Amino acid sequence: MLVAIVILAVGFGLANGLHDAGNAIAAPVVTRALRPGQAIALAATFHVIGALVIGTAVATTVAGIVAVPHADTLLVLGSAALGALAWNLFTLALGLPCSSGHCLVGALSGAALADHGATAVHWGGMQGLRPVGVVGSLVWLGLSSAVAVPLALAGIRVARRSLRGAGRSLLTPVRRGEIVTTAALALAHGSNDAQKTMGLLALALFTTGHLAHLGVPFWVRLTGAGAITIGTTLGGWSVVRTLGRGIFPLRALDGLVSQGTASLIVLAGSLFGAPLSTTDVVAPAVVGVGAGERWRHVRWRVVRAIGIAWLVTLPVSGGLGALTLVAWRALR
Repeated sequence: MLVAIVILAVGFGLANGLHDAGNAIAAPVVTRALRPGQAIALAATFHVIGALVIGTAVATTVAGIVAVPHADTLLVLGSAALGALAWNLFTLALGLPCSSGHCLVGALSGAALADHGATAVHWGGMQGLRPVGVVGSLVWLGLSSAVAVPLALAGIRVARRSLRGAGRSLLTPVRRGEIVTTAALALAHGSNDAQKTMGLLALALFTTGHLAHLGVPFWVRLTGAGAITIGTTLGGWSVVRTLGRGIFPLRALDGLVSQGTASLIVLAGSLFGAPLSTTDVVAPAVVGVGAGERWRHVRWRVVRAIGIAWLVTLPVSGGLGALTLVAWRALR
């Protein structure tokens, strides 16, 4: 059972990287600040750095979502990882950005509810700015998406006014700035999303007695970083197209502002221990710069599809986690 959970957790990390490669590389690729290979190499490098140096607060939050008896912990973790992985792959096939944070929180909650009812879920809340349990995680997930739109909108308008009258000579420094924000977003993404895999692995190892206390050893951090990095190198080009052209045709300054906005929000979430979705921060940031540039040029049909996916991810992944647990228990 432990081996199965390790495989599923690493698989979730791979799918997460595959899905979220578009978040980190869409803007520099479509604006030609970087070639695809360069963008992937840069993102992969900073994913590893982010996962290894930013701490493990998110992993601790993830590990604290379920409160089931030790005997059932592995079953709940395995069911949640499989349910979250299934929904991640399904939305990737459709080219829709999907929230890995919603996926995992929903799948863990659904599996725990199916196992021991409402008492098996640590509902939690907020301790200052630090999220605890399901409620705290959802507060951060919702606010991070909502805040990204006005921040990016304000950012692009300030940038446009500041650079009014500037010629094409500024294109090169703006593209170089995109390289910096690409690295920053990859760092933030690695610091947050890789920790979701770490949290699953740490709780599984602690439950089975392989860890004396609930912590994240270096090799677990390296495994989480490696999984998401390998997924990134394989690329999620359907999501790249959606974020780079499908919502709004990004130009160099748009990419600089949207990535800078998203990296600040995701990094803040990592530092406070919030399991955010890089996807659900980057996509609203792209909407924000699009609305700040030309409202009518935003493809609201695509935005609506992303919004629907955002809304249904939590209940669908919760249902998948619950169904997987019931099926797994029946097969045992």
